[in-house]
Amino acid sequence: MAIRPILIYPDPRLHTVASKVSGVNDEIRQLIEDMAETMYAAPGIGLAAIQVNEPLQIIVIDVTPEKTHLQVFINPQILEAEGEEECEEGCLSVPGIYDWVKRAKKIRVTALNKEGETFEIIAEGMMAVCIQHEMDHLLGRVFVEKLSRLKHQRILTKLKKRQREKQGS
Repeated sequence: MAIRPILIYPDPRLHTVASKVSGVNDEIRQLIEDMAETMYAAPGIGLAAIQVNEPLQIIVIDVTPEKTHLQVFINPQILEAEGEEECEEGCLSVPGIYDWVKRAKKIRVTALNKEGETFEIIAEGMMAVCIQHEMDHLLGRVFVEKLSRLKHQRILTKLKKRQREKQGS
């Protein structure tokens, strides 16, 4: 297992649309292990493969406080979505930035697990938010791009300033 570097917004690689995983093999399982270790070390509750510069449709999630229930979604698809709620979100690729985003309240999702087996879940609350957030990454979208143009521009300015300061030290 290895902790991988997380791409930081506005890195253009975060806008890459992820490719479907054609088959689950040892290489894919190793990537999943690396992603889990990276997510837990960050610390975070979700991570998409594109965030570690692997443009594949893989996400890992663990919303439990104890960090003991890793869930893997390969080639996830939302089959149904209902309701709407607003939740405060953050992102490992947008460190230190949090804002409110509207998403479906309840979703039904199908995906493959790390063994390559199809499964389906119904998710609500934080799990539903997290799945939708990570699936946006698979489409090359970052949550701050769902905000108003003004908020998005302010965040972009702040992050670019932070990067300049980091490079200067």
